[in-house]
Amino acid sequence: MNPRMITFYLMVIPAALLFFAFHTLPALKGIYYSFTNWNGIALDYDFVGFKNYINLFKDQAILDSYGFTFKFAVVGAILINLFSLVLAVGLNAKIKGKNFFRAVYFLPNILSVLIVGFIFNFFFTSILPDIGEKYGIGFLTQNILGNADLAWIGILLVFLWQSCAFNIILYLSGLQTVPTELYEASSLDGANRWQQFWKVTFPVIAPFFTINMVLSMKNSMMVFDQIVAMTNGGPGYSTTSIALLIYNGGFSGGEFAYQSANAVIYFIVIMAISVFQLKVLQKREMNM
Repeated sequence: MNPRMITFYLMVIPAALLFFAFHTLPALKGIYYSFTNWNGIALDYDFVGFKNYINLFKDQAILDSYGFTFKFAVVGAILINLFSLVLAVGLNAKIKGKNFFRAVYFLPNILSVLIVGFIFNFFFTSILPDIGEKYGIGFLTQNILGNADLAWIGILLVFLWQSCAFNIILYLSGLQTVPTELYEASSLDGANRWQQFWKVTFPVIAPFFTINMVLSMKNSMMVFDQIVAMTNGGPGYSTTSIALLIYNGGFSGGEFAYQSANAVIYFIVIMAISVFQLKVLQKREMNM
């Protein structure tokens, strides 16, 4: 074996072992425990087969959390890509100080999600109601995080603010790949700005749209930190996502095996949705 291959293995093997120890092995153990009745504390447990998986589909709390998560994910993924694409197109235009605005828009991505969530919690519960009372603005006097029907909107706004940053960067990278000659040719053909975007820009950046849609849908379905910091799943269970339910039930609710089964189903659902998105959107790319 030549020295280059030895160096290669010396660099790769430690990383592979760490990945296996802290990612693959815990995942395999979680699958193993999903077929037991272990509560996460006791030393003994029994195998129960697919009982946990069957009970998941009978548990109303599980079904409600899936309903909330899907609603949040669909709305979040659409709005993230809509706002990100609009802002990216604007930042790609010839405007003064666009590098400054790029830095400003990317800033939320490097901030701690939990800290931002706690800040916005205070903003929605104290600052906005005070402003509403001071200036007589009725709808601002209500704390939306305390309203079971509106709390998810407050979480969504914070999630959008932080999530758009990364997507904007990806769209900006895609816009840099559009040849200026295509815009010049379309202008000579009499195309307006909208026609240029839909017929020239969007087909070229379609692969970036695909990856952004898949990532934003996946991240929206895994929403956790913002909910913990802002509502902790409340009021009641109105903003309890699947990830939060797995965490609460598995680590403090004595349902380790049961929520492990939920996590396995959750993984399969996210993977299936991601594969479906890739196939549909990549097929659309080829038809453009």
